[in-house]
Amino acid sequence: MSTQTLRNGIFSTILVVVGLLCSGTASAAAADDPLIVMGILDQFEWSDASGDSTLSWDAQGWLGKDLRKLWMKTRGDRSDGNTEEAELQFLYSRAFARYWDFQVGVRQDFEPSPSRTWAAIGVQGLAPYFFETDIAFFVGESGRTALRFESEYDLLITQRLILSPDFELNFYGKNDANIGVGSGLSDAEIGVRLRYEFRRQFAPYVGLNWTKVFGNTADFARINGQDVSDLQLVVGLRGWF
Repeated sequence: MSTQTLRNGIFSTILVVVGLLCSGTASAAAADDPLIVMGILDQFEWSDASGDSTLSWDAQGWLGKDLRKLWMKTRGDRSDGNTEEAELQFLYSRAFARYWDFQVGVRQDFEPSPSRTWAAIGVQGLAPYFFETDIAFFVGESGRTALRFESEYDLLITQRLILSPDFELNFYGKNDANIGVGSGLSDAEIGVRLRYEFRRQFAPYVGLNWTKVFGNTADFARINGQDVSDLQLVVGLRGWF
């Protein structure tokens, strides 16, 4: 699968999905299914570890109706003024069960360089006991594959004070030395954040975030003089509209 083919998929997906969302039918109107927009800034945080100031973000939003939506997801980080990671996804989702959506689309990694383009397929929703879960499988050019598993849980201490543990695992099908990624389990991230919701739409937080790389990814990190694990104190903001 070529990079150009995958990139063309971005525009094809957007055009098709926008057409589907905007083509209202009599049955949809009868069901009172309006077009809704929502944006979620899940993490926008700052940390200062080992003398390096890092700004990280993780956000997503959607445009759509009750059963079908167009999603946009973005994440990344900047350290000392340089963008080290930057990712953007465009996805079409369709509800297939209560609290669960099937998603398909395109993911573009702008950093680290060289950039990578992937086809994406996955599911997102609420697992039992209300664990927010996102599982995605990616296919790129030259036979590259990747799998990402994310989960988060909100524990209410009070109606406004909320503790949110989360974790993420990333797997890759083959080595990609150009961007320092190894096959198998590449990295894991575990965090816990305590936020105070002045309003549901505005919640500053503090927390701890631990990351570790494994296997060949750890070997690449050592060759480049990078740490294989890191524990950071983070300060950030969460919100939605």
